[in-house]
Amino acid sequence: QVQLVESGGGLVQPGGSLRLACAASESIDSFPAMEWYRQTPGNQRERVATSPLTGSRIYAASVEGRFTISRDNAKNTLYLQMNSLKPEDTAVYFCTAVRGSDGYHSWGQGTQVTVSS
Repeated sequence: QVQLVESGGGLVQPGGSLRLACAASESIDSFPAMEWYRQTPGNQRERVATSPLTGSRIYAASVEGRFTISRDNAKNTLYLQMNSLKPEDTAVYFCTAVRGSDGYHSWGQGTQVTVSS
């Protein structure tokens, strides 16, 4: 399966910004969609944003207007620009590649984002 490595997480104050990156081991344009999820301890993973190969980007209501998902297919890299961060955005953020044949999700190892003053 495709290998995914997230980076860019860290500690940021409320109202601040971070840009996460997800480096893939193969062409990300071979997948019908790339996505970002997040998870806090004890909770199921929440889908944050979706970047389809074609069509409009999709965002969770909680991040709409603040986060932007984008991709650089030439570099096999997916990004998540996170602005106006809130404490409730604190989570481990995961990158996924969605397989076209059955919708199977390949997962990265995650990167920690902590929003705190």
